[in-house]
Amino acid sequence: MMITVGEILRAIEEVAPLSLQESYDNAGLLTGSRDMVARAALVCVDVTEEVIDDAISQRANLVISHHPLVFKPLKSFTGENYIERTLIKALKNDIAIYSCHTNMDNAWNGVNFKMAEMLGLFNLSILSPVPRNLLKLVTYVPVNSADNVRRALFEVGAGTVGNYDCCSYNTDGFGTFRAGENARPYCEEIGELHKEREIRVEVVLPRHIRSRVVRTLLQIHPYEEPAFDLLPIENEWVQAGAGVVGELLCPMDEMDFLQRLKSIFKAGCVKHTSLTGRKIRQVALCGGSGAFLIPQAVSQGVDAFVTGEIKYHEYFGCEDAVLLAEIGHYESEQYTKDIFCEIITKNFPTFACYYTKVETNPINYL
Repeated sequence: MMITVGEILRAIEEVAPLSLQESYDNAGLLTGSRDMVARAALVCVDVTEEVIDDAISQRANLVISHHPLVFKPLKSFTGENYIERTLIKALKNDIAIYSCHTNMDNAWNGVNFKMAEMLGLFNLSILSPVPRNLLKLVTYVPVNSADNVRRALFEVGAGTVGNYDCCSYNTDGFGTFRAGENARPYCEEIGELHKEREIRVEVVLPRHIRSRVVRTLLQIHPYEEPAFDLLPIENEWVQAGAGVVGELLCPMDEMDFLQRLKSIFKAGCVKHTSLTGRKIRQVALCGGSGAFLIPQAVSQGVDAFVTGEIKYHEYFGCEDAVLLAEIGHYESEQYTKDIFCEIITKNFPTFACYYTKVETNPINYL
């Protein structure tokens, strides 16, 4: 069975929709076409010339990376730097390059959840939920059709609130309409005023599934012209956002915890703030450059905050409120490759997915 690049990318975007990426990011398909037939996929953290060579040797025409190869617009393709050379090599060999960056960072079961899994944390929640990313759909349905419409909306993802699904609010009422000359009315005759007992159905949905939900509503609703409203709401979307908070099964001494970090993430070194003798139980995590979340970690009262990068001056100001631990940018995100392969294998069990043999971490330690 032939599988297209687009089919694989849709499976990844079900977990990490592109709408979750930050404004500065460039996640998505960089080269190639979604209509290409995919032979095999190669997963990596960073795309380099050597990674493209690895893909060629594995006969993989789809490279899936965490970090985008290109962040800024390119003015030429002369091969003067590694970005241009990598792009030229990929284009010459018909290789599609796809990056899943901050959208995977912000996704439920994304990068930070993988870090938490590696550390054995439980009772997980988002540290900084995505703001203003929810909509409320309000529609009006004849009583006899309300169950069918609700069920269809639930099946495409509407009505999920935290750990609950199939959530809706329903109010009895009635609507009126009069069909015009070219209408195909649900009931009654052309030109006759009709009064119909209806249910007002309200469901919440994330913005990225808006088109899918509206399309489903228009297909399943019995009216020729269904009335509906999409309303922005201020509630935080607790199923997506930056960072993760979780708990260790058993509290650990600070040094034991730091040694555990070093071992699990194969860190060349672990930078950290002063030890105070506290027990580490509640931990906040953020892969990559997560120092911007230090204030949120402190406000939540966690015992430790783990991230990939912290600048010198960002270590100041915590006043022993939390143990800060810096494990390295690459080290914190290396298991993103596992996420990609798990998604692909789950959806396409017979499709070949390879880990790159190339070590792309540019930082070395003495």
